[in-house]
Amino acid sequence: MRALVVGAGIGGLTSALSLHLAGIDAIVIDSAPDLRPVGVGINMLPHAARELTELGLGPALADIAIPTGELVHLDRLGNRIWGEPRGLACGYRWPQYSVHRGALQALLLRAVRDRLGPGAVRAGTAFRTLEQGTDDVRSTLAGPGGASLEADSDIVIGADGLHSAVRALLHPGEGRPLWNGVRMWRGVAETEPFLDGQTMIMAGSNRAAKFVAYPISREAQRRNRSLVNWVAEVRVQDEAVQVPDWNRAGRLDDVLPHFAGWRLAGIDAGALMAASGPILEYPMVDRDPLPGWGTGRVTLLGDAAHPMYPVGSNGASQAIIDARTLAYALASEASPVAGLAAYETARRDVVNAIVLANRAMPADRVLHLVEQRAAAGFDRIEDVLSPGELAELAEAYRSTTGTDVARLNSRSTLNPESAPVPVRPTDRHISSSPTAERLTRQ
Repeated sequence: MRALVVGAGIGGLTSALSLHLAGIDAIVIDSAPDLRPVGVGINMLPHAARELTELGLGPALADIAIPTGELVHLDRLGNRIWGEPRGLACGYRWPQYSVHRGALQALLLRAVRDRLGPGAVRAGTAFRTLEQGTDDVRSTLAGPGGASLEADSDIVIGADGLHSAVRALLHPGEGRPLWNGVRMWRGVAETEPFLDGQTMIMAGSNRAAKFVAYPISREAQRRNRSLVNWVAEVRVQDEAVQVPDWNRAGRLDDVLPHFAGWRLAGIDAGALMAASGPILEYPMVDRDPLPGWGTGRVTLLGDAAHPMYPVGSNGASQAIIDARTLAYALASEASPVAGLAAYETARRDVVNAIVLANRAMPADRVLHLVEQRAAAGFDRIEDVLSPGELAELAEAYRSTTGTDVARLNSRSTLNPESAPVPVRPTDRHISSSPTAERLTRQ
């Protein structure tokens, strides 16, 4: 079987590694002319850390990432509202990780090239369109310099993110992503460690302004420093920020006034922002869940299938789980079409529910109550929130992060060798068109 994976992000690269483990050839294309380690920090649930560990990447991941031990909510004055252990501290067999997105992408890219060959990932190659036949898919691509290319494959996987060209082909007329009125600024700065050096802090709420910070670099930790990713979220009514662009530069002067005087767990929010390198700006967007992702021999994965608000450490995590489930399904079924259908059945409703849970932002309702009732601060959170409201806060995180320690710890592996052996028709040889051969050799 041969797969064309569109998009060399975290989901696309994990797909290539997973497919390779299942004995499926994969070529990954990406429209970016150069795959550079860009972005800021991301979080990875134990569910995703398990999948990368079972791909043989556990030691490499532990060498670059911070195993997050606790999530703590504060008010804007730094008073503790609520906290909960994460990852190993919560009883999972795998950590929850915080890591620089670019460092994780670079790790996956090296692994793909090492295992699948140096030509397995083709930068500067954009997806244009495709035609499905009875036995294969022919994709039209634009190579470096705009050269027109064609590639034959058994399946096509659209892992090309929020602005997916594959999704646009499968689901035309969707329009632009849906904005909820929250404007986000993100940056990274090196500081002295705060708290235990492995804690994520959140302060405020999305009803007005919210600040998130967490360390993301094991290398900095080894130097007794902390490379801190921060996210500043402000509810605004500014039409200009509705068009999402991950690389849009933000201005310090636009975000700083909203967080002047915020001192949280040893962090001066304003000073952290000012010490950062480039600041990125982005509207908080998602899309309505789809009733079906793909058709026949074509499917979607990660943000291309289910873009969601950055709540509950789900974005990259769900893309990684998608990739592993996809390869397992293809190894389990008698045909590529059946495998893609099984993948979608296993993942679609689960992830669509997360999209809607993230959109509801259930934790923010309770956090906003703290701002309303104790604007000047408090000594005991029990004097501000009732036991039921504190329980609601904990439940809100369970609905978005899917806390299920026993279930994940006992679940069988998604490695393809554990998949049931399918009954397949006699293998056939699919030859490439001359243009597909040209793509392979370029």
